Amino acid sequence: MLRRGDIRLLGNVEVGRDVTMDQLRAHYDAVILATGSDRDAPLDIPGADLPEVYGASEFVFWYDGHPDVPRTWPLEAREVAVLGVGNVALDVARMLAKHVEDLLPTEIPANVAEGLRRNPVTDVHVFGRRGPAQAKFTPLELRELGKVPDVDVIVYEEDFDFDQGSEIAIRSSNQTKQVVKTLVDWTLKEPEDLTASRRIHLHFLHQPVEVLGEGGHVVGLRTERTALTGDGTVRPTGEFVLTPVQAVYRAVGYFSSPIEGVPFDDVRGVVPNSEGRVLDDGHHPIPGLYATGWVKRGPVGLIGSTKSDAQQTIAHLVEDVQAGRLGHPARGHDAMVAELEATGVRYTTWQGWELLDGFERALGEAASRERVKVVERETMTAVSRAEDHDGRLV
Repeated sequence: MLRRGDIRLLGNVEVGRDVTMDQLRAHYDAVILATGSDRDAPLDIPGADLPEVYGASEFVFWYDGHPDVPRTWPLEAREVAVLGVGNVALDVARMLAKHVEDLLPTEIPANVAEGLRRNPVTDVHVFGRRGPAQAKFTPLELRELGKVPDVDVIVYEEDFDFDQGSEIAIRSSNQTKQVVKTLVDWTLKEPEDLTASRRIHLHFLHQPVEVLGEGGHVVGLRTERTALTGDGTVRPTGEFVLTPVQAVYRAVGYFSSPIEGVPFDDVRGVVPNSEGRVLDDGHHPIPGLYATGWVKRGPVGLIGSTKSDAQQTIAHLVEDVQAGRLGHPARGHDAMVAELEATGVRYTTWQGWELLDGFERALGEAASRERVKVVERETMTAVSRAEDHDGRLV
């Protein structure tokens, strides 16, 4: 899409640091906020503030090579708990359990490969408070979990309960049916076939109630068994289980970050809006300002939901254009670029992305890999802008 030439990209530009929202709104007829949800939802149980309790997004940022996070990660636990039964929880569990040799064909950054090489983990426990039919895994992601070399996926028959709500969910959703079938098939594995050096345990009907600490560090997770109530929801049973772990990753949802100069709902973690039209403090639409995706409706749904979400927002944008509601004439994109250059903002473009792509592939070719990912922002920026050592364009 970007190669078509009718979409222009300005990267390495941060609203609130390099430009203001007022500047954007002055230069463009409409501004659409599509910033997603980049923070982990809080975990409100005792012990959640212990140092070895991590947010899933922090870990994902690290192993994906985000330029603004530390280059190292504390991988010291042999037994780990992951809280949540969505694709992010699966990604975290898979990355923790995989052997680094199986990741080298990918674009994994060198610092991440080195950190994972020293990872002593043997067991990753994934916990969900509801049953298998309520898990939010997608079928493909779940099946891929079972294909990780030298990693066994272990499920527990006592965690498999299906109430009327579960049966309805299975009948009404092909995705749920596939997820449940994969999980049930795993219950048929014979113990003598589970010989891998690392294991991923999937626990259903377990509600986390406390992260246990000793000497200021995580030593275990206490969960309470739950029971399905008939409609797919659960109730506590009063039966508690202790699982020894030395680290906990919470993947219980995401939360959007505020955007400077834009109203924000701190409770729901979204930009207040009416079907994509951003609302001011008086609940009136702000002309020319829109939102789409998770920052619009919260962190629920995948690509299909996001596409229909965008269609709704754009339909309102087109309606507002036709009705003449956008207000002042915009100064235009070229004037925005001129302002960035005048203030010394080192912005990047799609052509710069292609330069960086070629640079990473060349690094990979030297190491017999598809690419070696660059993670330092300064290097990424300089390569993308074709700058020399003195910061001059060449």
